[in-house]
Amino acid sequence: MRLLLVEDEAELARLVRANLAREGFAVDVAPTLDEARTATATARYDVILLDLSLPDGDGLDLLASWRRAGDTTPVIAVTARGAIDERVQGLNVGADDYLG
Repeated sequence: MRLLLVEDEAELARLVRANLAREGFAVDVAPTLDEARTATATARYDVILLDLSLPDGDGLDLLASWRRAGDTTPVIAVTARGAIDERVQGLNVGADDYLG
């Protein structure tokens, strides 16, 4: 299974990638929205783990653009934003799950 991890904190991305790889997943890391766009344009992913607070914008905007374009790749929003209204917004935009 191939995953895209969209995460800008390098140490966190390294740890998540290492743990997922140990479980047999192939993991690509994109630290910015721009790199995530490039990754999804050039490769097919089974799941995307998407941080919402990125240096070049909001992950929900990227998710919304993927959904408008018809991309149905499962996306799990992984963020510190945990308020109920933020969770509802993430799910309404198109996240398949929301871990906050």
